[in-house]
Amino acid sequence: MTNAETAAPTSTATSTAPPRYGPIGTAADQCIRALQRGYRDDRPYAVAALARLRRGAGRQANDLTELWGQTGTEQLAAELAVLPDDERRRVDFDRADQALHLVTTLWALHQQSHRDANMHVASSGLGRAVRELMRAVSPGGGAAGESSAQDLDEPIRRRFVRVGNAGSLDMLGARLREVVQLLRNRRIPLDYALLAEQLYRWQNPAQRADVRRAWGRDFHLAAMRRKPEAGDKGAGSS
Repeated sequence: MTNAETAAPTSTATSTAPPRYGPIGTAADQCIRALQRGYRDDRPYAVAALARLRRGAGRQANDLTELWGQTGTEQLAAELAVLPDDERRRVDFDRADQALHLVTTLWALHQQSHRDANMHVASSGLGRAVRELMRAVSPGGGAAGESSAQDLDEPIRRRFVRVGNAGSLDMLGARLREVVQLLRNRRIPLDYALLAEQLYRWQNPAQRADVRRAWGRDFHLAAMRRKPEAGDKGAGSS
């Protein structure tokens, strides 16, 4: 095997993030999609990167030197470099760094052993993913058109409420990891770029309530969506 086959690519991919993402979400999307493609193709650099990211779960950003440059901060720096000065100054890099570290380590836990499906999928917000998880564990699978009460699994609902009630980033990360493990077991994807944007805003006390409301709205609106067909599982562009 040549060095070219084992080394991580050095070029920066063109962003494929939907326009709704800001620089933090775009950086997360670029970083995770590149690793996701590599992992599903069994590329050694991606397999090794996921193992490193999983070891970083529960740690502070930049605690592990082996994760420097692996969590989307390089992509974020590139995104910020092209912003006008006034927009760039409004981005709190420390908060962005923490959000990117948290989502990339969460995704690495989520993607582990799933070589045939993407666990980072656009438009699958946290509330929607939790609702799909409830449908997956409910008797009969929560057929489309049924009332929301029929797929409200109480233990999972309580876990989701605990996420919303977290009072610190460490606590929030721990509670999100619990939910992600359940999503992983049921192969239910999550939009980690959107989550990165939300976690960035969550760290600002003035915006925390808005993020919580967004999670709640997504959860309730998902009750009106159809149940995905079997072919939709893990679907999404790579």
